[in-house]
Amino acid sequence: MLAWPAPLLPTLPGTGPALKLHDTSRGEVVATSPDRTARMYVCGITPYDATHLGHAATYLAFDLVNRVWRDAGHAVHYVQNVTDIDDPLLERAERDGEDWIVLAMRETALFREDMTALRVLPPEDYVGAVESIPRIVAHLEDLLREGLAYSLDDGTGDVYHDVAQAPGFGGESRYDEATMLQFFAERGGDPDRAGKRNRLDPMLWRGERPGEPSWPGPGGVSGRPGWHIECATIALDTIGMGFDVQGGGSDLVFPHHEYSAVHAEALTATKPFARAYVHAAMIGLDGEKMSKSRGNLVFVSRLRGEGVDPMAIRLALLSGHYRTDRHWTPDLLDTARERLATWRRAVARPAGAPAAPVLQGLRERLADDLDSPGAIALVDHWAARTLAGEDDDREDGAPTIVCDAVDALLGVALQDC
Repeated sequence: MLAWPAPLLPTLPGTGPALKLHDTSRGEVVATSPDRTARMYVCGITPYDATHLGHAATYLAFDLVNRVWRDAGHAVHYVQNVTDIDDPLLERAERDGEDWIVLAMRETALFREDMTALRVLPPEDYVGAVESIPRIVAHLEDLLREGLAYSLDDGTGDVYHDVAQAPGFGGESRYDEATMLQFFAERGGDPDRAGKRNRLDPMLWRGERPGEPSWPGPGGVSGRPGWHIECATIALDTIGMGFDVQGGGSDLVFPHHEYSAVHAEALTATKPFARAYVHAAMIGLDGEKMSKSRGNLVFVSRLRGEGVDPMAIRLALLSGHYRTDRHWTPDLLDTARERLATWRRAVARPAGAPAAPVLQGLRERLADDLDSPGAIALVDHWAARTLAGEDDDREDGAPTIVCDAVDALLGVALQDC
């Protein structure tokens, strides 16, 4: 599957510090320590609808991770999936009387357009669930052969993972059983399914149902894969075990990231799946969580269609810390527009306040668990000093350096520097 085109990254003098991120599995901010190539897997969209601001905020957070690693001298192997077969997609297609394949292709294309407009660095591997099914089936057959998975005896052909045989289950989320059961029920699980060995056993393979697409499965049973084994398989096939960051929204902590790790660790008999689990917070609207069920989604494509500069959208979302639940408001966007205009006026000057402290400060703030609000405040201060024109220590060429730094590190294009 094709990703989107990569924006050009300006080359900055020197290198940035090592990146520290909050690891959910340890409950604290830790230093990342990649090899020469940093490896990151970020869970992608289920393409039944357009990119909303919650999606955008998540992918912007991990875009900062990508940029900070590159500035520190690492190559980055970034992988993202597309869940192009799943219940929400089929339900939306049936509701609208549309072919599910056409729906998935259209919304994936729109997602690519949104990511391009927001100047998100593309993944090196952009992999769909459907194209991964042969490898998923091979992994399921391995789990069944080892006795780590089982088929229900009800004739459905459904296959489940036996989590009782998963050492350390629950270690990624650190939730107790009651919390796991609650989230499992709320987020697509089936804790009360008859015939399961454990209420928390996740589905690996859904046997064919009338009217649903299906593919040849383990033991010749047609059906389609579960969600979690999809990401486990794609990660194993692209960047392998022990990669540096598993990323996604905070709603993926459990069950998705927990089970993806369980599947991969069972398949390889090694730990850990990822060295750090990093999660972006939720975006709300008018005091409520932004969600499909509430009908209060704000779409990136709609804002772009209304003429909103994508760089203003990016700045608005980065003005809050990635781990803080926050709300989208008209005032937030108005402030971002004003900020963007101010920064662009400042970098258009031939000289400005010294650039070195800004570059150093941006690097330090972003390396400290992606402190984008702190980074933005530094540029605000520099722009105010530059536009005031009252400093004795004004520096020729400083606006170009700041322009490049804002582009390379925050991903905000100000002008042709």
